[in-house]
Amino acid sequence: MASIATTCSSGLILRRKELTNNGGSMPQYNGLRAMEAKQVVAPSGFNPSWSASTSGSKSRAIKAMAATTVSAPKRETDPKKRVMITGMGLVSVFGNDVNTFYDKLLEGQSGITLIDRFDASTFTVRFAGQIRYFSSVGYIDGKNDRRLDDCWRYCLVAGKKALEDADLSQNVLETMDRTRIGVLVGSGMGGLTAFSTGVEALIQKGYKNITPFFIPYSITNMGSALLAIDTGLMGPNYSISTACATANYCFFQAANHIRRGDADIMVAGGTEAAVNATGVGGFIACRALSQRNDEPHRASRPWDQNRDGFVIGEGSGVLIMESLEHATKRGANIIAEYLGGGITCDAHHMTDPRKDGLGVSTCITKCLEDSGISPEEVNYVNSHATSTLAGDLAEVNAIKKIFKDTSGIKMNGTKSTIGHGLGAAGGLEAIACIKAITTGWLHPTINQDNLEPEVDIDTVPNVKKQHEVNVAISNSFGFGGHNSVVAFAPFKP
Repeated sequence: MASIATTCSSGLILRRKELTNNGGSMPQYNGLRAMEAKQVVAPSGFNPSWSASTSGSKSRAIKAMAATTVSAPKRETDPKKRVMITGMGLVSVFGNDVNTFYDKLLEGQSGITLIDRFDASTFTVRFAGQIRYFSSVGYIDGKNDRRLDDCWRYCLVAGKKALEDADLSQNVLETMDRTRIGVLVGSGMGGLTAFSTGVEALIQKGYKNITPFFIPYSITNMGSALLAIDTGLMGPNYSISTACATANYCFFQAANHIRRGDADIMVAGGTEAAVNATGVGGFIACRALSQRNDEPHRASRPWDQNRDGFVIGEGSGVLIMESLEHATKRGANIIAEYLGGGITCDAHHMTDPRKDGLGVSTCITKCLEDSGISPEEVNYVNSHATSTLAGDLAEVNAIKKIFKDTSGIKMNGTKSTIGHGLGAAGGLEAIACIKAITTGWLHPTINQDNLEPEVDIDTVPNVKKQHEVNVAISNSFGFGGHNSVVAFAPFKP
């Protein structure tokens, strides 16, 4: 299950009791396994002076890069290159309606419940942000609805609802040049249920009993492909899979397609459906999940001193991204503006974030530069904030590096209410960002009982707050050290 090892939030959980030194030697962690500390012996022919000078040069180069400041360019003014948000669609633990979704977030309602999709009674984690009562009526025909993995069902519904929201119904699309409309919806895990079912059939009954849909419904590109097949969209079409940074990567690349002139409209976002025995079991094996089985609604608690891991969730979040020129010509309703984004890699560890936060802070800087904005213009951060011990603080430290004065900034954690949607997380959180812009209200970060002392930024604890958003950034990070940040703002002609 290589896909399991390459998914989710940066920062592998180490329980507090494991971090406590009880007089013994502290274990080191190599990948996912603990190992004893060992003395490194220089091999024959090793040149200490060469090694010291090389590593020192490399370190100085990295620090020099971090210290370099580039004056932010002006915001994009070319209507062909300005990227607008003209539609939003989602599937979430709070249903398939964007307004209902955000109302529930504003109420501070938790969508985390005990798992009943499979028998989790023997699992050490028995709760999740599991979607219930999902309906695809009117969006997927009955035959395909029965066959498809939930990952693709969520994608199709969210994508088509986003198109509807942008006044791009099938009748309208048929009058347009669909070679100029692309789809870029990614997934961290792909069709995990389809994959698990196929493997089970192989082991129990032999290869002849594997469904012919095993491969097509497992591979990660199928969300974009199926959405295009159903709607006839013939523009750029592929999938990005960068674990929990996926959706933001898709927004970033979709905007670049528009700016380069490859497309007028891009349908972009993320989708995930990993609340099954394989997904939950895999993350338990990674020791990444909270084990607060007695009070699941209080388990996702970003920045709280008593956090013990993230809560797995699922869903899909999709945006319609469109050039200002094209949106204006067709009289589209412009909801907000995508300003820009940044992507980097920690190049450090499979699951743990860099302690110096360089990958994240560099990513934020690249986003600001691509957006043509200064740090002073940002006053809202939708944080990755998964509730991991290492990841939460690493992100805050990186934010504080870039935004020297955080007194006017508010940040919140959407995952506190809906759990961690993995590859879909950035899509759902982008919608939360845009709704904050359009409503003037920030949803609370719930379960904020005992905040980490290092977190001196307003986390909107437990109760919603009114806030006029000037520029919002949304952070998403994933296993493998993948970092992604995107920026949104109110549309100003």
